[in-house]
Amino acid sequence: MEFDIRTNNSEFNPDILITAFFRTFPDFSEDDKEKFKKAWAFITEKSADRTRACGKPYYLHPMRVAAILAEAKMDIDCVVCGLLHAVLEIDSVSEAEVSSLFGDTISRIVHDTSRITSLKINASTIQQADAIRKMLFAMIDDIRVILVKLADRLDRMRNLKSIEPKKQRLVAAEVMDIWAPLADRLGMQNLKSELEDLSLKYANPDVFQQIKAIVAQKKDERAAYLENAVSAIKKQAEKAGLSVSITSRAKHFYSIYQKMRKRNKSAEELYDLFALRIICKTNAECYTIIGIVHGLWKPMDGRFKDYIAMPKANGYQSLHTTVVCEGKPLEIQIRTATMHNMAEHGVASHWLYKKGMNHDMVNVSSLGIFNQLQNLKNEQLGDADFFTRLKNEILGDEIFVFTPKGDVVQLPAGSNAIDFAYHVHSAVGEKIVGAKADGKIIPIIQPLLNTQIIEIITNPQAHPTENQLKVVKTSKARQKIHSWLVANDVNFVDKAAEAQRAADIAANNDKSRKVQDEKRKHARTKNGLNEEIVRAAEFTGKVIVENTKNMMVSFAGCCSPKPGDLIVAYASKNKGIMIHKATCLTFQRILNIENRMVKVEWEKRTGK
Repeated sequence: MEFDIRTNNSEFNPDILITAFFRTFPDFSEDDKEKFKKAWAFITEKSADRTRACGKPYYLHPMRVAAILAEAKMDIDCVVCGLLHAVLEIDSVSEAEVSSLFGDTISRIVHDTSRITSLKINASTIQQADAIRKMLFAMIDDIRVILVKLADRLDRMRNLKSIEPKKQRLVAAEVMDIWAPLADRLGMQNLKSELEDLSLKYANPDVFQQIKAIVAQKKDERAAYLENAVSAIKKQAEKAGLSVSITSRAKHFYSIYQKMRKRNKSAEELYDLFALRIICKTNAECYTIIGIVHGLWKPMDGRFKDYIAMPKANGYQSLHTTVVCEGKPLEIQIRTATMHNMAEHGVASHWLYKKGMNHDMVNVSSLGIFNQLQNLKNEQLGDADFFTRLKNEILGDEIFVFTPKGDVVQLPAGSNAIDFAYHVHSAVGEKIVGAKADGKIIPIIQPLLNTQIIEIITNPQAHPTENQLKVVKTSKARQKIHSWLVANDVNFVDKAAEAQRAADIAANNDKSRKVQDEKRKHARTKNGLNEEIVRAAEFTGKVIVENTKNMMVSFAGCCSPKPGDLIVAYASKNKGIMIHKATCLTFQRILNIENRMVKVEWEKRTGK
């Protein structure tokens, strides 16, 4: 049920809009309605003279965002935050005013949402890692921050046609990189699928229209086929004394697009464009139904997945199978009503209205993404490391493998036996020399596959290597191997530390240059001299070593220091004092250089 705001100008009237809102969502209590009315009056008053680029009133977008949250059955504070999510960008509105009118909870959510709403997020560049970091860490404090932001992104995607095609593609790319995967990690499959379909519509409009036409055509062609399948399942279920609900649906366009790319086929060549969903009363009934389905039709090899016994990290549970029905593949999902609710709404399902309009808050922090983000928050990561972990571990694909005892281990897709070993225990990872998958020896750097049973072979004499550091996928394995190499391998070059040290030196050098530039500027103003002449005259070109002049020095050819550069030096065996720029990586890589350094500075001319 999508809240309807028509293009008729009379429908933009605030009174008409709020009446339509409560008609669409009638389950709010009287107190909730009063809180919403208060927020609506506030936003319409503060934005009365503001319009969007399309010429429509500013407050239409906040109303639609609030409607998306109301449709998801969110609590009234979250819905009100949908109305107010961008109100702080209005000059006449302050955080103190929002807090005094609507309370600390709403004020905090609006503040955090506003802080990330202004960020231009592009997950393809490391430079945006800090923006993404702020957004995701805000989610830890209150999940509703991200739910409001996801509703905001969804409404913008639904109304993207008014901007130019180039910007449409950029927004679509951002949604595919960040928002759709994030919705998936939060278990919100409906939202994720709509975001993906809308992104495809604007990123590749020709393919989108082609798939749309084929699905419409195939729907009529397959009506009888699907009806026969539904009838057969219901007949056998009734014989078993089960009453189930079965619906057929066309697959989402983006899902079809992914199949086209994976199988290198056009939409016309794909048969499995539709799927059946069976809703049962209990877990036991789900397994009974899967037996009935497999008794009716032959299951396709490798297409059965049990997400009830082994739920996804986002809480998703269901049985998946694909069978050959009348010579064509038919995908079937089997789940309970509770599982279906979680699959459709994810974390938002924890705010569903209960009898008496009370909200029974469930601990959503049990979801995998919250644990991953909390771990990230506790670590001091540079932008490059944070970005890598974000793409590979938080928003990337995942696999499930088993220990020999049957315990489930979740790893990022592409993980190998070394990653698995460190997940089990750091001591196991340090001593790994081999691995078995389903009883067969595999290379320890070979990517693991879903549902494999992994056994690690260790040796007390083994230890981590730099080659292992290059091939592991998980941050835990990478950090443990890196720490061991820094502590135990004298030949290990810590490139990350080098880069950080170079950046720190460069920053100090930049600060020093700014001070020198100010001095030169002052000298030029005072004496009327040209800046270049002042710079050339400031230093003699000689170097003072440990407060001593006329020492034998050599200038390194790798960085060629010039008078005025920030410099460092050490005593060499044959060339006297060797001078480098402070930012020189060659200098930083010299073994035990900290113990060999000497103090040096450029000699200034008298009076400088």
